[in-house]
Amino acid sequence: MKPTKDVAASKLYELVIELRSVAVAYSGGTDSAYLLAVCLDLLGHAKVLALTADSPLTARAELAEARALAVQLGARHRLLPTDDLATRNIAANPPDRCYHCKFTRFSALLDVARSEGLSVLIHGENADDAADYRPGSRAAEELGVRAPLREAGLTKTDVRRLSKARGLPNWNKPANACLASRFPYGIPLTREGLARVESAEAVLRRIWGLDQLRVRDVHPLARIEVPPDEIARIAHPELRAVAIEALRHLGYKFIALDLDGYRMGSLNDVLEFRD
Repeated sequence: MKPTKDVAASKLYELVIELRSVAVAYSGGTDSAYLLAVCLDLLGHAKVLALTADSPLTARAELAEARALAVQLGARHRLLPTDDLATRNIAANPPDRCYHCKFTRFSALLDVARSEGLSVLIHGENADDAADYRPGSRAAEELGVRAPLREAGLTKTDVRRLSKARGLPNWNKPANACLASRFPYGIPLTREGLARVESAEAVLRRIWGLDQLRVRDVHPLARIEVPPDEIARIAHPELRAVAIEALRHLGYKFIALDLDGYRMGSLNDVLEFRD
């Protein structure tokens, strides 16, 4: 790790060194990947273990990318099969679903961390995440799971900049929450529904050549969010027709394009109160 004049980055390095050995809750996204890379650089590979929950809530493409990057970094990496749908308070999809999901997952990851003799479990929450509705953060705090990026005051922009400087290939990867975030609160999560929305997003990315999009599933309705500056292109008759055919093949009868465009956490707009 090269010396830096970046105050927040320096704070992060100090925090990580103080931890001595870590298990990293690793999704393969920009934040957790950068955190993993920093830990490997500062603590050495023997004192770092990347842990990834292999859940039906995780898109298979995301899981494959996480595995490939872990190999590239030379990290010790373990996948933990996690049947989130077996937990009632996750499958029922209440507004605090993320709390129950993170509590269940982090508890399982902590068991592995302790069995490996590692000092602490850490995750990739950054300083910007406090602005969104994130009940999962409460679960992390209750279990003593640390968030070094947030503690050091690193924002998403900071993480992307530092990831690029570190040479990480996913430094500019779009944010991609778990598949459960595509379903309005109160609509139960099923394997069929999760697979349907995963397939819908994959096919639309291929058709439209977009990295960033969401299919909000209120089956048989699909509400599609794309970046606002892409709406006019996506609405072209030929592109629209191909997308409609593909989504109807997956079982959607009504297909809508959200004119507000993509925005993170749009399903949280219906919540009257936030933590």
